[in-house]
Amino acid sequence: MKMTLLALLLATTCAAVPVFAFEKDVIETSAGPLEITFIGHGSLMFRYDGEVIQVDPYSKLADYAGFPKADLVLLTHEHQDHLDPQALRKVRGDQTAMILTQRCAEKIGEGMVMQNGDARKVAGIRIEAVPAYNIVHKRESGEPFHPKGAGNGYVLTFGDKRVYIAGDTENIPEMSELKAIDVAFLPMNLPYTMTPEMVADAALRFHPKVLYPYHYGETDPSRLTYLLRNHPEVEVRIRSMK
Repeated sequence: MKMTLLALLLATTCAAVPVFAFEKDVIETSAGPLEITFIGHGSLMFRYDGEVIQVDPYSKLADYAGFPKADLVLLTHEHQDHLDPQALRKVRGDQTAMILTQRCAEKIGEGMVMQNGDARKVAGIRIEAVPAYNIVHKRESGEPFHPKGAGNGYVLTFGDKRVYIAGDTENIPEMSELKAIDVAFLPMNLPYTMTPEMVADAALRFHPKVLYPYHYGETDPSRLTYLLRNHPEVEVRIRSMK
């Protein structure tokens, strides 16, 4: 009996966090509210106009069985903390659309592939695939952690608001071409993506109105707030996105 109770306690303690426990923000758009759920790491959920959108769902962060079925899933690249078959099985329904990269499609054998520069409308939402890659941070072999052309960032249009989900990237030159970004999610985990200084530089290339550092691991996000202290046009919002 004691062993049964202990096993139950351990299972409960180790279980992924349920959906209601996560922080949420609401962004007002011309077509109604956009609700953002901050699941953690690189994982986000959006609710908009009756649609549910999952970005890089990852089972270690949440019990996705407790989430509503997604109308749209976005995968930024093929690494296991962004492409998680177990989480995908739980969030997808019969009508779920899935946008992903070529490498992701090769791993799971399905989905709508978007290359850098592609644009399309899915579930009533305009989606633009933009580059996401490393220039500085590389493996011991000299290969970038995220090679150019392999991963996607996404710009989503919700009414009059444009939301940029950068994926795993550095402050690449293409960020200077981003226009009218209202909300941006920029990664800040080392050694795979950006330092706070790189994120600050990226933000000052395209000036999002709201900036969320995400996928930041053990990096202190308050450093970014300090770096952008003299730029009130960029509102830095810190949420639990380790």
